[in-house]
Amino acid sequence: MGQRAICSDHARKYPTDRVAATAGRGPPACVAADTPCPLDPLRIIVQMRVFFTGGSGKAGRHAIAHLVEQGHRVVNGDLVPLGHPGVADLRLDLTDAGQVFNALSAYAGFDELEPGTGVPSYDAVVHFAAIPAILFRPDNETFRINTLSTYNVIDAAVKLGIRKVIFASSETTYGICFADGEVRPEYVPIDEEHPTVPSDSYAMSKVVNEATARSFQRRSGIDIYGLRINNVIEPHEYATKFPAFVADPGLRRRNIFAYIDARDLGQMVDCCLRTDGLGFEVFNVSNDDTSVGITSDEVYEQFYSGVPRRRAMGRYETFYANDKAKQLVGFAPKHSWRNDLA
Repeated sequence: MGQRAICSDHARKYPTDRVAATAGRGPPACVAADTPCPLDPLRIIVQMRVFFTGGSGKAGRHAIAHLVEQGHRVVNGDLVPLGHPGVADLRLDLTDAGQVFNALSAYAGFDELEPGTGVPSYDAVVHFAAIPAILFRPDNETFRINTLSTYNVIDAAVKLGIRKVIFASSETTYGICFADGEVRPEYVPIDEEHPTVPSDSYAMSKVVNEATARSFQRRSGIDIYGLRINNVIEPHEYATKFPAFVADPGLRRRNIFAYIDARDLGQMVDCCLRTDGLGFEVFNVSNDDTSVGITSDEVYEQFYSGVPRRRAMGRYETFYANDKAKQLVGFAPKHSWRNDLA
């Protein structure tokens, strides 16, 4: 395990300055200057040993591909294999605490037997596995599986001394996506301070998972970062889905007119792996632009008229604010459907 990418000021002073900031003594230099840590020239890039749950899913397979490209060693824990070159697949039931504990304390491959020094420790766990939405399973099963699996993963990581957990939360926590009828945000753009009081079983499970993660972080002091991931879009879906979104912007109301390119989601995971010392944090994860053809002003007038607007917005700026991810972990989304369909 090595030092991940954080600025020199963070390396010297975290977590002291994070505590000091709450006492009015100011944040670390990179935060005060609104400069993403991973842009610091002193960053150290290292290979990490990562256990990734749910890596065979839509979001996970792109994230794993990106992590492998960055040089990390990844084991995929899922019910179905991913089959990605260089990635070991381990079939396990995450609702079984014994299986989870065993998986996180096992060899990543036969090559790790050769040194004769025992099982290496994982540097991080990325937990994406879940029932992905309502209506796939009965509501109580969705809630049970998602909350119990997350508890088991974080519990095992803490007990095994793994110092970083990144888990998938969701845009649905804001109570809009799977609401009965139309629910409008309390303000726009939606940031991480917006209330999270959803009414469906899937989003409820994600809110509970955030509370679970916060409590484990307080107990252990490790870094646990929750990603409130917006609607994941694979590259081929720009051509197959976005023409309809341009024709009818209302199709994107439940997704807050936002999206996240699956490749940029992979970058966000890597940014979190390389940023230490934040304790517990949640981040909105989205691309910079909206997923519809009309301007953000037109979206506001058609769908959010009367909703408090907390700041001026760019011409096509997302209503799902990603500023915090940019400032604290250096997230820099590179893709846009507007370029791919140009």
